[in-house]
Amino acid sequence: MIIETSATDINSIEREAAPIAHEAIHERVVHILDALPRGRALDVPAGEGALAARLKQIGFELHCCDLYPQIFRLKDVEIRHGDLSISLPYLDEEFDYVICLEGLEHIENPQQAVREFRRILKPHGHLIVSTPNVLNIEERFKWLLFGYTSHFKPISRAYLANLRNNFKDMEEIALHVNPIAYTELRYTLEEYGFEIQRLYRDKPKSNIWLYYPFVWLIRLINRFTSGEKRRERWTDELQSDEVLLGGNTLIVHAVKK
Repeated sequence: MIIETSATDINSIEREAAPIAHEAIHERVVHILDALPRGRALDVPAGEGALAARLKQIGFELHCCDLYPQIFRLKDVEIRHGDLSISLPYLDEEFDYVICLEGLEHIENPQQAVREFRRILKPHGHLIVSTPNVLNIEERFKWLLFGYTSHFKPISRAYLANLRNNFKDMEEIALHVNPIAYTELRYTLEEYGFEIQRLYRDKPKSNIWLYYPFVWLIRLINRFTSGEKRRERWTDELQSDEVLLGGNTLIVHAVKK
């Protein structure tokens, strides 16, 4: 999820680094990493450096990378230019942790990014990745009713013109071009040598109770699916609180095999 901002806001020099993603995502990720051993971590895309600042405070050695390093605000953390769609400017097996929050949905080829994450992570290194949750119950209804979800609206010429007006030559910061559901993300992670440890949501939606009858119905219907099909089709995961009752964002913690 991207917080509403503009090129003018991003380039202002009279404030500290602010999160471009929702602050609840940062809170959850800091909580996950705080329980793990300290090590060398890459934050990509790093944005202004708000998450990097928090992770540095709790003892991680931070390195940052972004398509637009000119928006980065931390003075004592390295920032490099990098594009998730191609090779990242780092050596093989250089990091213990890679954190990619709200990045994959902005690029044409998320699989390339995941391949790069595997390349630059040490054996048994940790990957924390987030993407808009298009499979929560509210988003499923929006897709049914409108043909699109909250975070992946039609990219019309009028919409693009508005983005370009607000972000100048940095429209990729806000442009969502690739909806990635849990199913596609899990396949990609497993295909390129990662094992998912756990799923998280940023925070529960305040109006989720309105959808409880439909959630109960979905879970009831799927009880009649055989155990073999449930395992083959990831039925339990797709009906989990993190996915079906999730918030705006799905956060995945995976480890390189």
